[in-house]
Amino acid sequence: MNRIKKIFSLCTLFIFLSGMFFPDRVFSITIKQEEDLSREFMKAVSKNLEFVKDPFIVNYVNKVGQKIVSALPPQPFTYHFYVIKEDDYNAFASPAGNIFINSGLIEAMENEEELAGILGHEIAHVQCRHISDMIDRSKKISMATLAGLAAGILLGAGGAAMLGNAVTVSTMAAGQSLGLIYSREHEMQADQIGLKYLTEAGYSGTGLLKTLKKIRSKNWFGTEQIPTYLKTHPAVEDRIAYIDLWLEGHKNDINQESIIPPDDFLWAHTRLIAVCGEESTALRKFKTAINKHPENPMANYGYGLILARTGKREEAITYLKKALKKKPFDPYILKDIGKVYFLAGRYPEALNALESSAKIAPHDDPEDLFLIGRTQMELGLLQKAVFTFEDLAAKKPDHKKAFYFLGKSYGKLGRLAEAHYYLGIYHKNRKDFKNALFHLNRALKKTNDPSRKLEIEKMLKKIRKGESQAKGP
Repeated sequence: MNRIKKIFSLCTLFIFLSGMFFPDRVFSITIKQEEDLSREFMKAVSKNLEFVKDPFIVNYVNKVGQKIVSALPPQPFTYHFYVIKEDDYNAFASPAGNIFINSGLIEAMENEEELAGILGHEIAHVQCRHISDMIDRSKKISMATLAGLAAGILLGAGGAAMLGNAVTVSTMAAGQSLGLIYSREHEMQADQIGLKYLTEAGYSGTGLLKTLKKIRSKNWFGTEQIPTYLKTHPAVEDRIAYIDLWLEGHKNDINQESIIPPDDFLWAHTRLIAVCGEESTALRKFKTAINKHPENPMANYGYGLILARTGKREEAITYLKKALKKKPFDPYILKDIGKVYFLAGRYPEALNALESSAKIAPHDDPEDLFLIGRTQMELGLLQKAVFTFEDLAAKKPDHKKAFYFLGKSYGKLGRLAEAHYYLGIYHKNRKDFKNALFHLNRALKKTNDPSRKLEIEKMLKKIRKGESQAKGP
């Protein structure tokens, strides 16, 4: 029932959007309209699908995607790449440069060439503006069809292919010409253009062919088990034949000596399975790998991560340390060890590992900073914890827990004005206005800083105004 409710809510959203962006129901989509629609599309995706937020995995997929984008001519859009936590084999693009790939499809891959192949194809759909083209060429389509298209994309990507397809089929049955499914011409064009830019970015292009064959050969039972990718990207047999011929015809133009270092993919792939995969399957997979190759750093890393995920922390530390021996300056392994030490109550060791990770990491990792602050609190290093959480709150103002523990740290130091102030912000950000008013009123009474008083009064006024409007006349 929840999925059905999502269908109707998404349909309602996109009926509203279609009226807002295209009031005359004649679709000739400009770049700006596509960007506006994309922003609202992302809001709906964020509410209905679970994203993989692990920084290592996200950064890696974005690095591969941006490498391909760098081979394109100047683009009107900024491309963004997202990993959806979903086992179903799927990847898709929204208007204006948002590319999505399911974790299950990445798990099925063996190297970066395969990941690049799928991303390159989806980048080509965006560059060719195929979704916009489907809308534009239809000229006059019903609001329900646009809603069905949007809902179909979202639900299909979320693994509910049957429900998403039902929406599209119902609109088609009503005599509409626009559906979620790309045309054969769209697919061939995306393959041709995608292969061109893949090879210009330094890939061989063979990864797309290998991944399509994997998707085609995946076992299924009944139409509801068919990978969503096959439903939304048609003519897979024709595509495989075309890509095969293309690769044969361009083999002299492709840099056969180009070698993609395997390590980045292997570490990201291992982490994805351990962090996002089904627990029992991941545990069995890495345990088998350890039995076969006890010194393999990848096997030890994956086994350590899945052991930590299942609560076996001391065992996890043993295997993560083995992985660290092979990559002693890897900030992500250091952070993982530090996190497990923290959860095991081994705070001095946790702080040492986490601070080492923060020094080596190429950019600030909010999870690293948060764990450092939490560990400092446990060790009684309260002033240092305050500095850490203030740093985190300044760099990531949407990190709600940073404000909570900043308030708690100030409270332990006896600085109650600051404690109530930051706890008030924490509850305000969570839209818990009752507790926000309580703490902010306390902060107002205790602070002696005129500018801080003025800031608090403004926040209180805004909260009260919002509550009054919510209650109505």
